[in-house]
Amino acid sequence: MRTRNGGFTLVEILIVVVILGILAAIVIPQFTQASTEARESSLVSNLQTIRSQIELYKIQHNDNPPTDAASFEAQMTGLTDITGAAAAAPGVGVFGPYLQKIPVNPFTPANNNVAGAAGDSWSYTNNGNGSYTFIANDGGTSPDGTNHSDL
Repeated sequence: MRTRNGGFTLVEILIVVVILGILAAIVIPQFTQASTEARESSLVSNLQTIRSQIELYKIQHNDNPPTDAASFEAQMTGLTDITGAAAAAPGVGVFGPYLQKIPVNPFTPANNNVAGAAGDSWSYTNNGNGSYTFIANDGGTSPDGTNHSDL
């Protein structure tokens, strides 16, 4: 008479491996989607923060937004006078900084430029007449098909 020594048969091991494979196929795509949604949420939050600080800049600079993309980072992260020129030290008529640094676009973390050139994270345009455009410049789309530049 043969006694069983407590090991698993090949069939039992294969059944467990197949069940684990099925579970992994169901769970892994959900984590991938959650990661994309988290980055999208971070992008929207960064856009809201930057745009609200641009509005504060406008209020303190006679309804004029930052000058242009080349000056944007200096004007938003440094001290400025009423005309938007760099100011040496805090004091009367000196405003800012509005941001500690330009936030990272989670879809292009390696390039945090604002110029709007190919590969830059953000695009800023002073449209004149007190209006401006600040958008994500990563070329991505949301799961619902909305371009990041339209957020």
